[in-house]
Amino acid sequence: MKTKILVTGGTGYIGSHTAVELIQQGFEVVIADNLSNSFEWIVDRIQQITGVRPQFYNADLTQLDQTKKIFQENPDIKGVIHFAAIKAVGESVKKPLLYYQNNINGLLNLLQVMNEYQCKCFVFSSSCTVYGQPDVLPVNEISPILPPLSPYGNTKQISEQIIQFQSDVTTLQSVILRYFNPIGAHESGLIGELPIGVPNNLIPFITQTAIGKREVLNVFGNDYQTPDGTCIRDYIHVTDIAKAHIIALERLLQEKIETQIEVFNLGTGKGYSVLDVIHAFEKVSHQNVNYKFVPRRDGDIEQIWADTTLANQKLGWKARLSLEDMVSSAWNWEQKIQDL
Repeated sequence: MKTKILVTGGTGYIGSHTAVELIQQGFEVVIADNLSNSFEWIVDRIQQITGVRPQFYNADLTQLDQTKKIFQENPDIKGVIHFAAIKAVGESVKKPLLYYQNNINGLLNLLQVMNEYQCKCFVFSSSCTVYGQPDVLPVNEISPILPPLSPYGNTKQISEQIIQFQSDVTTLQSVILRYFNPIGAHESGLIGELPIGVPNNLIPFITQTAIGKREVLNVFGNDYQTPDGTCIRDYIHVTDIAKAHIIALERLLQEKIETQIEVFNLGTGKGYSVLDVIHAFEKVSHQNVNYKFVPRRDGDIEQIWADTTLANQKLGWKARLSLEDMVSSAWNWEQKIQDL
């Protein structure tokens, strides 16, 4: 019998890549997604890559009855990897209640139903935004959790606290993965980042500008205290991120965790500026990107990158793919989705 795992947000960007890795490692995958920022045909692509079709629920976790139905029909779910959340920093500043209602209520319902069905293995998709604008770089897992700069970042902080308090009084065991900036696409070119509407993230905006979907790429701010004036982030290939989730899940299933909750940073440990990424993309794609500088965006952190020592040592995980690999795979994906 294959071990059954629920992947919430499983047709989304990181969720779909993780579903692929799970299936390829021999797990049975159940996907739940409300398709607010993804498409059901992603399930077809997952099947195309793996040869296995995951079970799919068009479900909204903020609705308790829909969350319960998944477990009622799959009482043998042994673990949950929770991606289902909305995640645009800028949008969260403009629509804070939407972010609290979606990201917090969905988590509450999920943890409640998991407890009812005695499902205790939980991998949570968190974010480096919980660190706010750090005073010391790189950040490690014991760096201070500073006041959030956006409602999105705050929902991740609150979610981590909820998981901690629930773990104190139940059998819940969790691995919280704080990842930095996932980019890139699957090597097959069949799945990748596909935002609905105007992208909020850098890479799809770069690729859509290069291919002609967008007239110009707005670079938010060139007056930061960084070498070239643009924001610095720790960009990491989405496949490296997905593989870390499998390792974290297996750590839980094999009862190897050392405390009720373990927290790991996922990044490359290197910081790249917005201009670094644009220039790397231009180099590998042989395309010129039309960009212009515009004022800073509310909620953006100036610079952040990870200390990944703990994940390297405890999980035995390390990011393998380079920035060039990341932007090259993203460009391959962009070229293949023109007919969608």
